[in-house]
Amino acid sequence: MNDALAIAARLGLAAPQAVAVGDRWSAGSGAPLSVTSPIDNAPLAEFAAATAADVEAVVAAAHEAFLQWRAVPAPVRGELVRRIGEKLREHKNDLAALVTLEAGKITQESRGEVQEMIDICDFAVGQSRQLYGLSIASERPEHRLAEQWHPLGAIGVISAFNFPVAVWAWNAMLALVCGDAVVWKPSEKTPLAAMATHALVAQVVVAMDEAPPGIVGLVIGDAKVGDALARHRRLPLISATGSVPMGRAVGSTVAARLGRALLELGGNNAMIVAPSADLEAAVRAIVFSAVGTCGQRCTTLRRLIVHESIADELLARLVRVYEGLPIGDPRDEGVLVGPLIDAAAGEAMETALATAKEQGGRVLALGKDASPRVAETVPAGGVYVRPVIVEIEPDAAILQQETFAPILYVLRYAELDEAIALQNDVPQGLSSAIFTGDVREAERFCAPTGSDCGIANVNIGTSGAEIGGAFGGEKETGGGRESGSDTWRTYMRRQTNTINYGRDLPLAQGIRFDIY
Repeated sequence: MNDALAIAARLGLAAPQAVAVGDRWSAGSGAPLSVTSPIDNAPLAEFAAATAADVEAVVAAAHEAFLQWRAVPAPVRGELVRRIGEKLREHKNDLAALVTLEAGKITQESRGEVQEMIDICDFAVGQSRQLYGLSIASERPEHRLAEQWHPLGAIGVISAFNFPVAVWAWNAMLALVCGDAVVWKPSEKTPLAAMATHALVAQVVVAMDEAPPGIVGLVIGDAKVGDALARHRRLPLISATGSVPMGRAVGSTVAARLGRALLELGGNNAMIVAPSADLEAAVRAIVFSAVGTCGQRCTTLRRLIVHESIADELLARLVRVYEGLPIGDPRDEGVLVGPLIDAAAGEAMETALATAKEQGGRVLALGKDASPRVAETVPAGGVYVRPVIVEIEPDAAILQQETFAPILYVLRYAELDEAIALQNDVPQGLSSAIFTGDVREAERFCAPTGSDCGIANVNIGTSGAEIGGAFGGEKETGGGRESGSDTWRTYMRRQTNTINYGRDLPLAQGIRFDIY
């Protein structure tokens, strides 16, 4: 048994299978799906993938479970999520190790991802006692208006490889306390981490009398499985995280049946560094945001917009740090940059770098060879690359694209308005940041005329959001919000009640309609 399967077995997964309803597992009806590690391309598992035909049974079970779960008091639903959080605490290191093997994240980042799952459990438990409605003054005597929130239904969650377990938890833990069932379609690039997570959660669900097992379901397959979820009328909400093309497809499919879509898509994130910035802090934030997860986060820093008076000094510091970055096996102590997810990601990086050079880009750090690939001191079979800094003009077309790899484009600016305009002049609108010691600049950046992104940070990087705030962005990022704040409302339906406790029947707006 290889390391991945041994870890999965400790987490309760007897054997990889593509379909699950609670603790009941079954094989998919599709072709074999082979899973390899991005660390060294070693095989991890092979199993029959699910197909669109397998979706129906999982959704049907989720719908039936929802009909029971919606009647369970919300604080009791919160108790289930509390127990899930405790289960994750018990198995944090094992689950993180599986994420590292399958997604290539360094150990620290994988543990952080599992911690995010634990944190959203804690958040959701508190939320289970705060599903508040409103009391509204009525214009009619002896009447009361009220809003209340009810469970929505079974929801579908489609997640991506770069956060193979946390993004599901952001959605699922809130959905569960809101009274919904959850059907999960994870990335087929990282299915074992999803299976292991489902196995842990299913253990908690089946041990709780009030929880019908079908409230958690799993189906692992290709884009056709995702499309089947998007089309299913028994799933009133589809939450999808991934590329813009995927989001367009899911969004249009769900809209065609007048369902809800929560989309968290691409980011082309920028940081402005002002003359008053603390450059030491800025360098630390830039490097983590730009090279963490080998540039494969939706919040990765893609564009650095630096004031012309400090650009040379800041870039010199960054080049020195970049040239010393430890690149290698993400399981090794001290490594900060692991592999890209697969060969296609490496090819995309090389193509983008060549295009940037064609458009006048000047490479400042690394990538001076014909390719940014690293072949020495790294495991054979993985796709390891040197993070690259490229100074480029603001009108370069490549700046409008998101390349899921560690390429950082650098632009210079003279006035803050110019910097904000450069930041906002892309189709995406997820995360943004400014480093400044000037409170006026900080407030200007966060004002309605400042950053147009869903996340606007001051003196921290673009990456590393906490679960307490709603996560998501505008424009081609999709407009959806996951995780904290009042995101719970997305997973519920709002109902307005009007209660007449008098004996008369006055109509609103003073209308008279006398039939006697």
